[in-house]
Amino acid sequence: MRSPRLIWLVFPSFLLVTIASVAVVSFYAARTMKGFFYTRTEAELIDRAKLAAVKLKDLLSAGDAAQLDALCKLLGRESHMRLTIVGPDGGVLGDSEESPTAMENHLGRPEITAAANNPVNVGASRRYSDTVKAELFYAAVAIREGERLLGFVRVALPTDTIDTETRGMLQRIGLFAALVGVAAAAVSLWLSHRLIHPLEELRRGAERFSRGDLAHRVRGGNTAEIAAVADSLNQMAAALDQRIGELVQQRNEGQAVLSSMVEGVIAVDSHQRVISMNHACARLLGTDAARAAGRQLQEVVRNPDLQQLVSGVLVGQKAIAQEIMLHHQGERQIEAHASVLRDAADREIGVLLVLHDVTRLRKLENMRRDFVANVSHELRTPITSIKGFVETLLDGAVEDPNDAKRFLHIVAAQTDRLEAIIEDLLLLSRVEEEHEHAEPTLETGQIQAVIQAAISVCQLKAEEKQVRLEAQCDPSLHALINPTLLEQALVNLIDNAVKHSGEQQTVRVEAELMPDELQIRVCDNGCGIPREHLSRIFERFYRVDKARSRSLGGTGLGLAIVKHIAQYHRGRATVESTLGKGSTFCLHLPRPEPASD
Repeated sequence: MRSPRLIWLVFPSFLLVTIASVAVVSFYAARTMKGFFYTRTEAELIDRAKLAAVKLKDLLSAGDAAQLDALCKLLGRESHMRLTIVGPDGGVLGDSEESPTAMENHLGRPEITAAANNPVNVGASRRYSDTVKAELFYAAVAIREGERLLGFVRVALPTDTIDTETRGMLQRIGLFAALVGVAAAAVSLWLSHRLIHPLEELRRGAERFSRGDLAHRVRGGNTAEIAAVADSLNQMAAALDQRIGELVQQRNEGQAVLSSMVEGVIAVDSHQRVISMNHACARLLGTDAARAAGRQLQEVVRNPDLQQLVSGVLVGQKAIAQEIMLHHQGERQIEAHASVLRDAADREIGVLLVLHDVTRLRKLENMRRDFVANVSHELRTPITSIKGFVETLLDGAVEDPNDAKRFLHIVAAQTDRLEAIIEDLLLLSRVEEEHEHAEPTLETGQIQAVIQAAISVCQLKAEEKQVRLEAQCDPSLHALINPTLLEQALVNLIDNAVKHSGEQQTVRVEAELMPDELQIRVCDNGCGIPREHLSRIFERFYRVDKARSRSLGGTGLGLAIVKHIAQYHRGRATVESTLGKGSTFCLHLPRPEPASD
């Protein structure tokens, strides 16, 4: 139920008190005025009775009843009052309204009795007159001559005359009281509004504070108490504004830190409901951070290992770290650290998870291990061969010229193989270092000249296998290149194509300007590469057929060098191959800018 407004509680109270006060005062004034009017009328009647007694004393002393009655009627007409002369025995001697003989004895009338017994010889009463059939106000004066009572003079005035004047007075008092009441009601309403208005201002200010407008300030009221409340509200708003500003700043700083973190961070409560997560975590888990809040962890990500990790922390109340696998957008290896989440009062409220994607790190570690193993294997083979033949020579084979010469040729070949491996490793290391730590040194060069230089290097080996080398390139094609490195990449690709091509086959080198890049392709019609090996063909020491590759003299680093040289040119290397039909290796380089006029 809605509470009434304060003004409808205060104003009626003020109005009721005002009306009651005016009514009481008016009633008291009316009674007082009416009593005063009766008292004044009584005094006036007594005065008139005394005046009449002076005029009638001589006639009353003489006992002339006829003259008394005539004079009584004359004085009654002149004074507009009833005048009655009563003898000492109560008999009526004269009356201005009736015949004395028709009137009964008046000695028992209250006013007559009062005048006879009163030391000042006056008496008054108000009663109904059977003679004139009306209510009259009487005043009587006893006339004495010495100690002898001569009679009584009585005057009477109808009460309706008195009531008419009294009623008029009461009406004027009532009208005035009504005007005072209206004025008092208006004043009460004004006072109520004046009292309520500051409270309304406080209410509106509190509503604005509740809506977040803490910069608003409540104006002080016209009283010390309301001004103190307004000051308290303003101080409270200022303190809240400052505190909320600090909290917002802390929250924004915290969110900025979490959003900037590479690691994924997710907080869950004791019921495994997500409290919050940063964007990195949302990307790892393949969800939306805003939609994940408040949901169960198993609804956000369905990973039993992650859920067991959270449950273990909730049960054991200690930090746990382990690696888990996520299968969102391929397999990802995640290093997860889970610890107890505590609030400001150091109470345990849930679990804090920090997820770090170590997929690339683990891949690099595997590549490093494979690289070390491959280098060791590649170096061990020629070293073992050299050592074996040297030991054979030391054991006496050197005495046989034919064996010694043959063994020394083998040692020389294995030494050349060692040198080739080392040179390729040094070249690969230099290209990687320049690409990662220095700005590539590129210059505008003719692509056809680089292709021809690479073909010239491989021409002798191609002629030995009767493989024809062809080039197709627009002589006007220029690009930003490192000619030495690009030539080395093409030499590696052409050399591989020649090695894996049969006799009387053709290896083509093509350069073509595409809409968004420059492509340099080396195409052969050799044995091709199985599809399952295409994704790893550019890795260090990766061989499709290890025995055949070594027999052909490869170091296993040529395509890795090609890939890094392409990256050095801000490009990439790709391969397309069909088993038994040949392969096409392509260098994708940035499209050269058009020459300015």
